[in-house]
Amino acid sequence: MSDKAVKELREKLDSELEFDCLESQKELFELRFKSSSEGLSNPSRIRQLRREIARIKTLLHERHLGVRGAQSRA
Repeated sequence: MSDKAVKELREKLDSELEFDCLESQKELFELRFKSSSEGLSNPSRIRQLRREIARIKTLLHERHLGVRGAQSRA
């Protein structure tokens, strides 16, 4: 993920980040299920999703703690 994409994540509201996190988790679940039963055309997508989820959770946690001057954006 580029610095530009991380900036875009930082500009989102908490509710938007939580929604994105849930959607990514759903997609990850579906991909894992699909990979065990059939196979994937793009197996690296699983890794991308795991990292995206981690970034979102990190941002939410930073905002919760008030780290890096990040204010909770409700």
